[in-house]
Amino acid sequence: MTSLLTIFATAILPIIALAAVGVVLGRARDVDIDPLNTVTVYVLVPALIFHSIATASFGGATLARIGVATVAYLVAMVVVAEAIGRLFGMDEPILSALVLVSAFPNSGNYGIPLSEFAFGATGRSTAVVYLTAQAILLYTGGVYIAQRSGGTHGLGGMKRALKIPLVYAVVAGVLARWLGVVPPAEGTAMTTIALVGNASIPVMLLILGIQLADTDYGAALAEVGVASVLKMAVAPALAVGIALLVGFEDPTVARTFVLECATPAAITPLLLVVEFGGESVGDGLSVAEYVSTTVLVTTILSIPVLTLLIAVLESGVLV
Repeated sequence: MTSLLTIFATAILPIIALAAVGVVLGRARDVDIDPLNTVTVYVLVPALIFHSIATASFGGATLARIGVATVAYLVAMVVVAEAIGRLFGMDEPILSALVLVSAFPNSGNYGIPLSEFAFGATGRSTAVVYLTAQAILLYTGGVYIAQRSGGTHGLGGMKRALKIPLVYAVVAGVLARWLGVVPPAEGTAMTTIALVGNASIPVMLLILGIQLADTDYGAALAEVGVASVLKMAVAPALAVGIALLVGFEDPTVARTFVLECATPAAITPLLLVVEFGGESVGDGLSVAEYVSTTVLVTTILSIPVLTLLIAVLESGVLV
């Protein structure tokens, strides 16, 4: 019981607390989140990605396996979510929103601390590599999907996606490591980048809370059941299968990979759909309301689901 309480206190409670502050702020003040979205997407998150990649410690073989497994999982979840959405008769822009929230887990500000607590230093390193691979797909294919929800299709969407700096933050971090030109961790440059990047986590959570403050839960809750099941049930099951197929040499890496895939819907797709997506659908239910409500529901569901999953993973039954 103590370990479960510690997981809640160290990895889940901070997320809930900061989002709650955003909810209070959103209800007390008329906050325009568009400028916050822009700053986060174009400044804060690129700094977080670069610093995470440049300072992470992992071997080449492990990196390759995690990368392959992450890409395989994300592509498979996109396909599954797209198929399920069409099966249930979903139309744009909700269909694209369903794909985003189902496929992309909150592997950063939620997954990294959770993985470190559950599986130590190996868990943190694995989570950082996972986040890196996810970032490449999220800020290319994910932006394309978000733009599709707003009516932008084809090469135009990809060209716009490639203009944002998030993808290049990944490339810059990898190149800096490969060329051996990463600035000293305690130096002014990396300290500044870390400071800027770390700011993205509370800002993203505050944006989530502000958005939740204006959400029509009565309308949105009835629409997020499919996304919640895909994210909290189908995703971890698919992750176990991929982990077994990839054949991780280190079981801790395999277990962390599964845990990362099983984290709730990410906050970043909320930023993407607000920045690039459509405005509303049906009886006035906006894409942002749909995404933010899914994030809220899956985050709440993750409290019992992930604590149970960690116990099962530690037992060695799955991987």
